[in-house]
Amino acid sequence: MRILSIAICVLGCLAGAPRAAQSQQLARPLPPEALAGGQACAQARVHTSQRTATASVAHRAKMNRYDVKYYKLDLALENNSLAVAGSVWMRVRVGAQALDSLAFELYKSPAGSSAGTATLLIDSVVVNGRRSPGVRRAGNDATAALAQPAAANSLTDARIYYHGTAPSGNSAAIGNALSSRSQVRINGTTVPYSITWSLSEPFSAHEWFPCKQVLTDKADSSDVWVTTTLPNKVGSNGVLVRTVPLAANKVRYEWKSRHPIDYYLISVSVAPYTEYVNYAHPVGGPTVPIVNYVYNQSALSYYQTEIDRTPGFIENYSTLCGVYPFADEKYGHSMAPLGGGMEHQTMTTQDGFSFTLTAHELFHQWWGDNVTCASWEDIWLNEGFASYGEYLSLQALATPADARGWMDNAHQYAQLNSGTVYVADTTNVNRIFDYYLSYKKGAAVIHMLRYLLNDDVKFFRALRTYQSQFRHSTARTADLQRVFETEAGRPLGYFFQQWFRGQGYPTFAGRWNQVGSTVVFRVTESASVPAATPFFDTDVDYRLSFSNGSTQTVRLHQGQPVQTFQFAVSATLTSITVDPDQWILDLPTAAPVRDNSLTLAVRSATGLAALGLYPSPCHDQLNLSLLPAPLVRGEVLDATGRVVLRQELAAARPQLDTHTLAPGLYYLRLIGPTGDLLGRGQFVRE
Repeated sequence: MRILSIAICVLGCLAGAPRAAQSQQLARPLPPEALAGGQACAQARVHTSQRTATASVAHRAKMNRYDVKYYKLDLALENNSLAVAGSVWMRVRVGAQALDSLAFELYKSPAGSSAGTATLLIDSVVVNGRRSPGVRRAGNDATAALAQPAAANSLTDARIYYHGTAPSGNSAAIGNALSSRSQVRINGTTVPYSITWSLSEPFSAHEWFPCKQVLTDKADSSDVWVTTTLPNKVGSNGVLVRTVPLAANKVRYEWKSRHPIDYYLISVSVAPYTEYVNYAHPVGGPTVPIVNYVYNQSALSYYQTEIDRTPGFIENYSTLCGVYPFADEKYGHSMAPLGGGMEHQTMTTQDGFSFTLTAHELFHQWWGDNVTCASWEDIWLNEGFASYGEYLSLQALATPADARGWMDNAHQYAQLNSGTVYVADTTNVNRIFDYYLSYKKGAAVIHMLRYLLNDDVKFFRALRTYQSQFRHSTARTADLQRVFETEAGRPLGYFFQQWFRGQGYPTFAGRWNQVGSTVVFRVTESASVPAATPFFDTDVDYRLSFSNGSTQTVRLHQGQPVQTFQFAVSATLTSITVDPDQWILDLPTAAPVRDNSLTLAVRSATGLAALGLYPSPCHDQLNLSLLPAPLVRGEVLDATGRVVLRQELAAARPQLDTHTLAPGLYYLRLIGPTGDLLGRGQFVRE
């Protein structure tokens, strides 16, 4: 596969890096192909699940009559087979009406399939100790009649006994929730190695165990017990409570997790692994064991340098977004040749280890596992943030050039598709995991939220608030919007409308002129899909370069398609660069040019200069991105129109001291030396 070759190239580039402490920067910038952790993540899902959602609408309504509280899988699995046998215990909370049947999902081969086709057969269903008198199966929808109705609001135990063979993508028209291979690649070499593993996202968990595939119904806890043949090991979620030796060279691995978990994050991997454990020490949290199941000693020797980056990633993310949410259990990796990675809760499955792939899948433990998108419409809350985790890790643990290269790459990929981040068709796996939109554009939107706040304290506080408020639960984009609105102190519906639901990208074309110490700058914004999103309301940074070699960056608010700004400078302007630090997801365009016809355009359309004020809300200081003259008088008015503050402001230090003001909404006007009104704006002090 293409993605596998990319991953191998990445690993080849990084494996030779010198061993270093987790906080040490990389010796040299990463190559472009090393910046594609999300691509491997996307490819793993799309390759695995080429089909649509499974449950019918009527069957989902039946399943929604109860809430899953607990799963216990007790299965027999081998590393060289897709055969499955055992039971699943589902503990459920019955809803407001008594339950006369239990609806769940389990794979059944299509009608008319030839003999020997993979399928999963139900042996019996026992509910509250009484065997079901009958189970009706319609495709993958299964409904077990109850011998005695379960009372409303009661806790009900159902044990489903089954056996069969999980479907394979090589023989079925649907995906691989359970896969088995007889060879793997290590350091570019294919070697014999038998391994079986699961990957259930988005709709495939029912292909290996009976379950309810509804994102908003997380189980409160789970156990995964797997019996296999020695020397196999079994990787799964949570804590390995014990291994139980059994007759006939068998062993049972008993994994336990006491954190809420979504159906698609329950996992197994079975192989004769070599175990390697290292540890993270996040500030403010307990030591986190990182349990790595790698193919063999050769694989460990090859990947260890990359595996050893994981503690630094955990420590950095814990500082930014709150302590690793499963710190009382573990983090870990199980290797499998899935062509990328999958963020199984507390034990990610990866086909190898590279900087960005490991960083991406780990950040999912916060963004996707701790807080899961409540609908596949909002998959960017999982994948966009996991992708942005790659960027955050490069910022903290690599070089500035690596981080900037990653963001440039993200913008280039995002702009290959003019569609929305919002996923309208949640039955289309390829659309859900669209690399350009859900991953790269999603990450770029997060970067613009950071730019919008213009305050990293607020930005990361918003991330921590979201993680805390929706901990071990699910959330929608509207929930994230409300968190960011609290930090911004203003509505952000326009931002999410244009960037989450909107289509296309803006272009900023500029013309400028300088007359004495005054620069006139006219910016025309055009949108690439004007029929869907005609305008992007946003701040934009511009870097001013002067003949004396100095530079100045100003932030201007683009509030209409054509806008004219004027501001004072103290040197001769030679050029202007649009969005020099790559904050905005704008399309490339020619640099602004000098235009002498702008000589008389010394006022905007309203006759006043547009003021860029930040941060808002402010505390003790309010910054102005620029002044319309070298020296002005600032006057602050309250909501009644009363002047409550006057200060002299100079272009060298365009800052207003607001510490004497009470919290509230205020209006600022700038008065020139001759008494002219040169600009006005509004701000909030908190």
